[in-house]
Amino acid sequence: MSYFFQIVVSGIVVGSIYALAALGLVLVYKSSRVANFAHGQIIAAGAFITYYLSVSLGVPIFFSFLASMIITFFLAMSVERIFLRKLIGEPIISVIMVTIGLGSILDGLIYLTPFGSENFSFPAFLPQEPLSLGGVSISWTQLVGVIVTFILIGGLSWFFKKSTIGISMRAVSDDQFASMSVGISVPKVFGLAWALAGLSAAAAGCIIGNITGLNFDTLHAFGIIVFPVIILGGLDSILGAVVAGIIIGLIQQFSSGYLDGNFGLKGTGDVMPYIILVVVLFFKPHGLFGIHEIERV
Repeated sequence: MSYFFQIVVSGIVVGSIYALAALGLVLVYKSSRVANFAHGQIIAAGAFITYYLSVSLGVPIFFSFLASMIITFFLAMSVERIFLRKLIGEPIISVIMVTIGLGSILDGLIYLTPFGSENFSFPAFLPQEPLSLGGVSISWTQLVGVIVTFILIGGLSWFFKKSTIGISMRAVSDDQFASMSVGISVPKVFGLAWALAGLSAAAAGCIIGNITGLNFDTLHAFGIIVFPVIILGGLDSILGAVVAGIIIGLIQQFSSGYLDGNFGLKGTGDVMPYIILVVVLFFKPHGLFGIHEIERV
């Protein structure tokens, strides 16, 4: 039974990180209806910025973490301003292809640095002895990561529901033309959505890097694996990203814990999210919490 609960704990840890990483994609899609395929590279950039500040410049890890979120906030805003703002009103496929191109460019830039081919780790700043309760253990790194994740998710949820800017962003998501008619600047909302997506991506990258170590391929892969999360939860639902992240994390851990090594199966945890993706697209394409829109012609 302790093995079962250990898998549950691991699934919640992994799922909460998926939720935070998926949040950036949801923010961009809610405002602009665009899927950002460069999200994984932004996640990696946030983690490596934190590492550079803390190790190379000697900045305390806490301030490095905050600084990396601020830097990626303005980095993502600049990407939207320079590359994507001119495409407002253009076909969605054009914008998607630009994000794919940006991802390739960021890949090349990161591979030109030592971060693209080597493994790194953050300086140890938490107790190394794990917490144990009833035969279930969780490291301080995982516990702090989960706490920070839910604080950020809660803060962003409050921002969207209660703040004037957040309400404006929701209005743009519902109807851009109606929003413009009441004086809301749609381009500014797009820029802010990308900026917040960059901030959440950097936070996710730092938490992932602190738990698994800093490896570009691992960090970059999170930008792809969160697509099943947002499809399951709903492309435009913050709550859906949280719930789906936990579900995907649990399914992954249970698959790896109980199926790998049995029936000749290997790597089931890696492939299971994409099986879920296909099933959800087939039976419930708008996800668990997504808005099912019907357009009349």
